[in-house]
Amino acid sequence: MNSIRTRFAPSPTGFMHIGNLRTALYAYLFAKKNGGQFILRIEDTDQERLVDDAVKAIYSTLKLANLRHDEGPDIGGPCKPYVQSERKDIYKKYADELVSASHAYYCFCTKERLDTLVDGTGNRRYDKRCLHLSPKEVQEKLDAGTPCVIRQNVPSEGVTTFSDMVYGKISIENKELHDNVLLKSDGFPTYNFANVVDDHLMGITHVFRGMEYLSSTPNYNLLYEAFGWTIPQYVHLPHIMRDKHHKLSKRHGDANFEDFLDKGFLPEAILNYVALLGWNPKTEVEKFSLSELVEAFDVSGISKASAVFDEVKLRWLNSQYLKELSPQRFHDLALPRYRSISTPVNVNLLSTLIQPRISALSDIPEVAGFVDCFDGYSLEMFDNKNAKSSAQLAKEVLPAVIDTLENADTWSNDALFGALEQLTAQLNLKKKQLLWIVRIAITGQLSTPGGASEMCVLIGKELTLKRLKQSLSRLCALCG
Repeated sequence: MNSIRTRFAPSPTGFMHIGNLRTALYAYLFAKKNGGQFILRIEDTDQERLVDDAVKAIYSTLKLANLRHDEGPDIGGPCKPYVQSERKDIYKKYADELVSASHAYYCFCTKERLDTLVDGTGNRRYDKRCLHLSPKEVQEKLDAGTPCVIRQNVPSEGVTTFSDMVYGKISIENKELHDNVLLKSDGFPTYNFANVVDDHLMGITHVFRGMEYLSSTPNYNLLYEAFGWTIPQYVHLPHIMRDKHHKLSKRHGDANFEDFLDKGFLPEAILNYVALLGWNPKTEVEKFSLSELVEAFDVSGISKASAVFDEVKLRWLNSQYLKELSPQRFHDLALPRYRSISTPVNVNLLSTLIQPRISALSDIPEVAGFVDCFDGYSLEMFDNKNAKSSAQLAKEVLPAVIDTLENADTWSNDALFGALEQLTAQLNLKKKQLLWIVRIAITGQLSTPGGASEMCVLIGKELTLKRLKQSLSRLCALCG
């Protein structure tokens, strides 16, 4: 096996949270930066919380993010199986070894009794009652089929110390630790046990995970020591917050990778932004391709402080990616968003116009909303001091505009702009005046993704003339 091996071990209990994606990304970057291997393992031992299609979502997210694993359930590898529910016999074997060496013990306590075990701080804490059962009592209960679990036997005294690559040296008194359940009554291991066994057997050298596991790490290290196994290097990651006081979560808004895809963010932009949540590349550069992230990534850049998710920053970054797409690629991505537009328009031109003007694909319905929403706009829009335009002036010049455009032989941006420019001179107006009036008269919007002639081409000759006449009729009714 390669000297550096990292893993991403998600539980299929939901869809890919941004925090999970960041864990996968950092583990991937570290492995690839150091010429190592990135392993995918599915931790499905919590059978009651499994969500249909969650495994498919994991594969889909990794594929879209281009985080390609070297070993995993779908491609195999030397450490298969890579799904924990397929490894039950392995965990039972190692749990029995711990029991034989007195590092673990059978616990037959009922849920009702466990619910009564609360320490002075209000937290549940097992009192080691079953640790003191005689071998004969244990065997009698096992023979009788009494439901049981296997618990870790954590020392009541002493201190467990470990080193984390982000948070440094950490010491926790053993009296603060719990006798965690290692093997449940259904034969499935808990995360606390399975991750240790699997990380060892799969040769994982560096473990990336959230800082919420810092307090549990001493329990894991005691297991490594009990087996005589090498303890991996730990890289605990800071929380991702939606504000200074609350963690990012599905309950309070977008927290899943799929949420941001639905909102029109590109996978590569999401990945780029997620990389910067808690990691400082130590450069002014903020836009990175995946290969550039691999080259730049260093654990020393990971912060101890929590990172606040800023969607405004994500939108800016996404806009940079959108601008760099080829016109055809952007058009292909935008097409599904045009389905909400019922008015026939030149969608190729629409894509050309909006590509440099949006920060997410979900902006398209709003930016292109004028195509369908025209009637009833405020005629006060014609009044613009900067353009020296007014509703009265619009009423006076629109007949000439209609006549000019009705007689246009070529319906292209250059031809129409030239015709309007010529009309401007004939009417002794500034270009800004006439173009403002025409654009308002055919879109009913103060802001559009293009100028007057471009809007004419976008909606076509027939609709342009229809809207010009509608606007003139309303102006005549207003101005008399």
